[in-house]
Amino acid sequence: MAAGDGEPVLQSKSVCVVGGGMAGLAAARELRREGHAVTVMERSGDVGGQWLYDPRTDAEDPLGAAVPVRVPSSIYACLRLITPREAMGFSDFQFLPRDGPGRDPRRFPAHRELHCYLRDFCNAFGLMDAVRLNTRVLRVALAPTSTTTTRQWAVRSVRRLGCTEDDEAQEEEEVFDAVVVATGHYSQPMLPRDIEGMGEWRRRQLHSHSYRTPEPFRGETVVVVGCGDSGKDIALDLCRVAREVHLASSSGVATPAVSRMLANHGDVLRLHPRIRRLHADGHVEFVDGSSVAADTVIYCTGYTYSFPFLDTGGAVTVSDSGYVVGPLFEHVFPPSLAPSLSFVGVPRKVPVPWFFEVQARWVAQVLSGRRALPAEEEMLRSVEEHLRAREAAGVPRKLTHNIGGVEREKVYEFGEKYSDLAPLEE
Repeated sequence: MAAGDGEPVLQSKSVCVVGGGMAGLAAARELRREGHAVTVMERSGDVGGQWLYDPRTDAEDPLGAAVPVRVPSSIYACLRLITPREAMGFSDFQFLPRDGPGRDPRRFPAHRELHCYLRDFCNAFGLMDAVRLNTRVLRVALAPTSTTTTRQWAVRSVRRLGCTEDDEAQEEEEVFDAVVVATGHYSQPMLPRDIEGMGEWRRRQLHSHSYRTPEPFRGETVVVVGCGDSGKDIALDLCRVAREVHLASSSGVATPAVSRMLANHGDVLRLHPRIRRLHADGHVEFVDGSSVAADTVIYCTGYTYSFPFLDTGGAVTVSDSGYVVGPLFEHVFPPSLAPSLSFVGVPRKVPVPWFFEVQARWVAQVLSGRRALPAEEEMLRSVEEHLRAREAAGVPRKLTHNIGGVEREKVYEFGEKYSDLAPLEE
């Protein structure tokens, strides 16, 4: 109700949040704070999203070609944070070291510590009663009762009643006033398109999504494709057990980090330019003409945006080889379906969870009526202008959602424009 003259009458909506990871939990907390009725649907057996380590992999699909992947987590056992814990806490619930079995007090802790922290966050704000675990969303589509002025969404889900994939499942369909998609973008593997012979190579190939520990590769010659964070991590992990590790970089030039790796593990580790072809006899040929006989190739080549459950009739699509979700006004609202459909967690290279909090608070306040969105035409025009400006600046389309890595100042401008959340400290 209104608190005084001129203030909006705030509305309470029923909202389904798809995904119980960091972005989904940020959304759930902000939606509840604004007075909305929230249901979080999480396909795994606990909250945490990517930070819930799962030792399983899909042995029948190690490249992760199926959509959606059977095992959502991509965390490998040796993973540690590369951002200090001081910068990875919610604005009002800092990521402080805690005592207890299995806790990790280091400034750059292992992945399990962040999962424990997200559980602590849920407990501190009473979010677990809103979360349905072991619940996979099958389809999200406009409900038949929807109109252009009053949209509702039909959400069909299946809930596993036991702890394994083979247990009995219960399917149901519910209608919500709004849906927030917060499924992240580190589950569906992206495979290289410029390597010849991948389909004919008969030795082992997998995406880093299916990598957990180095032991299965003991004594092998392994080629690791990609020099990003996961590529470097996995190459170092393999150096402990593999006979040889060959790191293939798109540039073939050693960064300072890779130079240190080569200095410390030069007896096992080699650097190469990108791969040209995989040969049927097991040889991996690089673009400089060199080659190596390998047992395994591991693709550390990133992930694509994927929302196989989302049916918008073409209003929201994933394009440009999986790099672009759109159209999205400020990476959050599809203009033709806003505000009843929104996305939290699409941008890359942003400080988390702070940026997720900003997005989630904006969504929650737009749904309640505390804040208003521009007209649909204006939002669409803003999206188009953003894309044209980036193109004119020479920014590749695949970096459309890369905010912090391209326009760092935009991260903080976004916070100031759409939220009353305190800015991050330097």
